[in-house]
Amino acid sequence: MDGSKKLSLNNIWLLGTVVFIATAGVVPSAFAQLTIPAYQGATVSMSSTGAWNVIVPGPAWRFGGTTGAPVHSLLATSGTDKLGAWQELSFGYTASSVARTSSIRAYQDRPLVLFSTRYAADAPNSNPFPVVSSYPRLHHISFTGEFAWPAFGGLDSTSPWAFFDDASNAFILSAADNFMTSEMSLQSDQSIPAGISPKIGTLPAGFTHKVALVFGSGINSTFEAWGQALTDISGKRRPANDSGLLLKSLSYWTDNGATYYYNSGGAPYSETLSKIKAEFDTKGVKLGSIQLDSWWYPKGPDNSWSSHSGIWTYSAAPSLFVPDLPTFQSAVKIPLVTHARWIDENSPYRSMYKMSGGVSVDPAYWDGIATYLKASGATTYEQDWLGDAAHADFNLQDPYAFLDNMSTAMAKHGLTIQYCMALPPHFMQSTKYSNVTNIRTSQDRFIPARWTNFFYSSRFASAIGVWPFADVFMSKETGNLIAATLSAGPIGFGDPLGQLSKANLLQAARADGVIVKPDVSATPMDSVFLADERGDDVPMVASASTDFGNGLGAKYIFAYKRATNPTVTVRPGEFGINGDAFLYDYLKGTGRFIAAGDRYTFDIAASDVGAAYRVLVPVGATGIGLLGDQGNIAMLGKKRIPSLAENATAGLDVTVSFAVGEALRTIIGYAPRPVQALVTTGSSTAATWDPTTQMFSVRVHPATPGGTANIRLVLADKPQTLCKTCKSPVL
Repeated sequence: MDGSKKLSLNNIWLLGTVVFIATAGVVPSAFAQLTIPAYQGATVSMSSTGAWNVIVPGPAWRFGGTTGAPVHSLLATSGTDKLGAWQELSFGYTASSVARTSSIRAYQDRPLVLFSTRYAADAPNSNPFPVVSSYPRLHHISFTGEFAWPAFGGLDSTSPWAFFDDASNAFILSAADNFMTSEMSLQSDQSIPAGISPKIGTLPAGFTHKVALVFGSGINSTFEAWGQALTDISGKRRPANDSGLLLKSLSYWTDNGATYYYNSGGAPYSETLSKIKAEFDTKGVKLGSIQLDSWWYPKGPDNSWSSHSGIWTYSAAPSLFVPDLPTFQSAVKIPLVTHARWIDENSPYRSMYKMSGGVSVDPAYWDGIATYLKASGATTYEQDWLGDAAHADFNLQDPYAFLDNMSTAMAKHGLTIQYCMALPPHFMQSTKYSNVTNIRTSQDRFIPARWTNFFYSSRFASAIGVWPFADVFMSKETGNLIAATLSAGPIGFGDPLGQLSKANLLQAARADGVIVKPDVSATPMDSVFLADERGDDVPMVASASTDFGNGLGAKYIFAYKRATNPTVTVRPGEFGINGDAFLYDYLKGTGRFIAAGDRYTFDIAASDVGAAYRVLVPVGATGIGLLGDQGNIAMLGKKRIPSLAENATAGLDVTVSFAVGEALRTIIGYAPRPVQALVTTGSSTAATWDPTTQMFSVRVHPATPGGTANIRLVLADKPQTLCKTCKSPVL
C-alpha cells in the first residue's frame, strides 16, 4: 500500500517562489502552478490551465504538453510503493465530454516519471494523456516487426522510443501497461500522443493507462533503468541466467535451419534424436534438453505431421512417436522444449474451446496443454508465430487473455516459456510473466548476417528481464558460438549426427553441459548506437560482462566489420575500467597492457572467425589482471569462477568450479612479474610466467570430483606461505 500525504491546490497555489493561499470556492489565477521535485534535481509541474512540464537539469531538457482543458482538484502527494519514494501531481479534467482523473508521479531515487489516466465513464478513445509536445529533438531508435529489429529511421508506434544526444544522454518514452494495445505516434507538429491504438474506438469506465518517461546518462544504462522500471511495476521476478534447464544447459534444436527440421535423417525421429543424445555423451558433454519443432504434432489441413499449417491437435504425431510422447521422453531421458504454432481453422479445438483469432483464450485449453507437456517431460513451451498467425483478435481483452492464460497454466505446472517471432508489444508484455524467461532475438538459423539485428534486439530483451536466444547454429561455427555465448541466453545446436565439435562445445560449457556465461547480455556500445544513427561506417562492437564487485570482473568484447572499416579502438574507461587494464585476444592467445587513461586500436583480421573477440580485465591493487579460465569463452563466467576477491596486501583469491569428469582447468592472466599460486582447496602446479607476454598460467585441480579449487595469486616478490593446519595463506 502507498503511504501518502496530500497538498491541495484548492488551498495552496505556487507561482515561482510565492505561495498563494486560496479560499475554497475561489477561482485561482490562470497561471497558478504546482511543482514537485523529481530525481536528482529534476522537477515536475502542472498549471491550472492544463499545461505540464518535466525539467531535467543535467542535459537541460524540458518535456511538456497540455491536457487541452483546465484542470481541477490538483493535489500534490507523496508516498512510497514497490518502486520507491515518489511525489505526485494528481488532477481532474474533462475531455471528449468525459471526466478523467490523471496524475504525474515522479520517483525520487530513480529517473522515472509515470503518467496515468483513469476514465470515469465510457469514453471515446481520443485526446490521450500525455501528449508530449515539447521534448529534445535528438537521435532516436525504436524496434519493429518480428524479432523486434532496430529502426533508426522511423518510430514504430508499438515500440518504446529511445532518444539520445551526442554525449549519450538518453530518454525513453513508452507505455507502462496495456502493452498489446498501446500506441504512440508522431504528429505533423512533432507532438507525441501516447495512448491506446485508434483501432479501439471506446475505452470503458474505469479503464486506466500509464506511460513511462525514463532519462539518464548513457544509452545502455538508460535502457536498463527503463526496463527495470517496467518489471518493478509489474512485479516480475527477473530470471537468473541459469533459471530453468534451457537457460542453464546446452540444448539441441530441430527448428528451421537445423539438420533435422521436417527431416528425420532416414531413421525414425525417436531413433535419430536418441543417437544425438548418445553422441553428446560420447563427446563427454552432457546434453540438457532437446527441442521438438512444429513437425512433432499434426497440423492442418489434413491432420498431418508434415504439414506447415496450424495446429490440428497439440499432441505427438502417432506416426512419429510410438506409442506416445511420454514414452519417447522416458527412453531418451532428455527433457523437452516443445514448439507451438497457431490453431488451424479446421482444428477440433475450434469447437471445444473459446477461440480468438488464431489462438485459444480459454483457460481450460491452456491447462490441458500444460498438463500434457508436464506429463511428457517438457520443461519449456515455445510459442512461435506471435507476429503472424498466432494472435488473438485485436481488442482490450483477448490479446491479454491469450498470453495471461498461457503463462498461468505453464507456471502452474512448472514450465518456462520462450516467445518466438515476437513483436515489440510481446516483448513488453513479457514483463508481466515471471516464467517467460527467454525470447528469440534472431531470425531463423543464426548466421553472421543476423548478428547486428540480434545484438540490438538483445538490448531490448535484456533490458526488460528476458534472456535473448540466437536460434540454432552448428557447433563448428566459432563466431556464432561466441556471439551466442555472450548473449547469456540459451545455446542451441543443430548439427548432423557425427559432426558435433567437442572442442567448441567445451568452450561454451562445462562437461556437465552447464553453460559458462557472462552476467549480462552482449549489447552494442553507446558509440555504436550513435554511429549507426548517423550512418557512419564503424564495426559493430558489442559488450557483455562478469562483475564480482569492487571493480573486479571482465568485459567481453565482440567486434566485426560491417562495411569497409575494420578499425576498433578500445578505451577501458568506456567499459567502466578507469585504472590500468589488460586486453586479451581470445582467438590468438595474446594480450596487451593498457595504462590508465590510454587506449588501444586494432584492425579486425581476415583470420578472425568473422569477428574479433577480446577480453578486457582491470589490473587491480595486487598488480594482477585475472583473465580466468583459458578454455571458456566467458573466461570469468561464474559457473567456472564463482568468486573472486582482491586484497592489496594479501593477493587475489580465486575459486574455480569443476563439473564431474573435469580434473584440470588452466587459469591465466596478466602480471608485471612472476606469480606465485597458493592453494587452499584442491591442488595446482607452480605458476608459469612469460616475461615477453607478461602473462601467467596455473593448472588447477579440484579437491573432489565435481568440486572446487581455491587459490591465492600473488606477485612472487611478495612471498607468502601456507598455514598447513588452517589451510590458508599467511604472510
